[in-house]
Amino acid sequence: MDSPPVVAVIGAGFSGVMTALHLLRQSDRVKVPLIERRSPIGLGPAYATDDPAHRLNVRAGNMSAWPDRPDDFALWLKDQALDVGPGGFATRGDYGRYLQRQLASLAGGPEAVGRLLITPDEITAIAPDGDGWTLTCGMGRPLAADAVVLALGNPPPRPPDAVGPDLEASDAYVADPWRWDPATAPAGRGPILLLGSGLTMIDAALSLDRLAPGRPLIALSRRGLTPREHLGEPPSPLPAPPDASLSPVQAVAWLRAAADQHGWRTAIDALRPASQDLWRGWSLKRRAAFLRHARAFWDVHRHRLSPQIAEQVARMRTDGRLRVLAGKLERVDVLEGGRAGAVWRPRGETDAWRLEADLVVNCTGPSADVERSTEPLLAALADRGLIRADPLRLGLDIDSGHRVIHAGGRPHATLFAVGPITRGALWEINAVPDIRVQAVQVAAAVLGALERA
Repeated sequence: MDSPPVVAVIGAGFSGVMTALHLLRQSDRVKVPLIERRSPIGLGPAYATDDPAHRLNVRAGNMSAWPDRPDDFALWLKDQALDVGPGGFATRGDYGRYLQRQLASLAGGPEAVGRLLITPDEITAIAPDGDGWTLTCGMGRPLAADAVVLALGNPPPRPPDAVGPDLEASDAYVADPWRWDPATAPAGRGPILLLGSGLTMIDAALSLDRLAPGRPLIALSRRGLTPREHLGEPPSPLPAPPDASLSPVQAVAWLRAAADQHGWRTAIDALRPASQDLWRGWSLKRRAAFLRHARAFWDVHRHRLSPQIAEQVARMRTDGRLRVLAGKLERVDVLEGGRAGAVWRPRGETDAWRLEADLVVNCTGPSADVERSTEPLLAALADRGLIRADPLRLGLDIDSGHRVIHAGGRPHATLFAVGPITRGALWEINAVPDIRVQAVQVAAAVLGALERA
């Protein structure tokens, strides 16, 4: 009897966990090593938080891990006696526990015994080996696989050009807020500078406000735009989405007309089901124009805050605990005594201003260019030409079947990617409602490739 095929899934955040579970659901033979270097397994940075201020920005009723069981998360919350209805916003820590429960339930069932292999390790290299792959673990141990799925989540932010090596190496700089405990912020009463004004900044500011109360927080970004808030339940059903053949200019015109008729929140929600098809239908030039002119505005309207968090952030801004500045960061120096001195130019002005901070936290969001990544695995794959960045450098270049494209321009037969790292091909692939659908597709594509092989 032939040995069962082995599909290695690298990364155990939402993307990796759900792809692994769908592989087990769709095949009764495949073995799935689920490999994650960080503990605990099954959370990823987004859900490995116990801060009650960190809430989902999608309503509980749309956060089921399973596309065919839309009420699953809301029912789990009810079973846990958590007072969050389908229209409410659960904490991200609770969602992490829900996700771990999905993993434990399937892993403990008879259909997965001996087939789901939870592997707490780091993969440092992947190399083709005949029709399959050899993965190198952190301690040098090889792992053979017939297919590999890269579920690497969001990579850490890159330092802005204004941040030099002296600041990077100092205690006054936090390179990755998702790998940092705000309770370790330096003592003192001086301000903390947060680079960026999106969702990552909101999370960092909320944690710092709780753990280091009284510290002035200053957020700086090019436009000074912050995420808008959810408001009330969306109408059901939503208006029909636009035709996927629209150009970016036509899509914006549709959005404005829908906003005039239904309100901008409803218009954005109605557009979402068509967003991936719109993106795929645009030329590279049109995609670049959207990123250049509309991305910042799309992000703050699309990725919204729960009402509880929006209210808390509004109080912080009213009280002066959080200031949001719009301008360009020109340079940041390490000052005598270990503090940071930033030179920035307000938006629309020519004169530069200075500000000093006890700490600088990089909240600019995930770095997208995989060919310049400092993540060891991505760097190793790029060095060998096994991956390449998509043309707009938003993530990995993949084909329509989620297969990773190598530097020569052809897709690998059995190397796949899932989750936010595929943003260049799909654009809207950062939230659970989108990734849960992609996980089903990737699992089916992997099994199909194994059958053909």
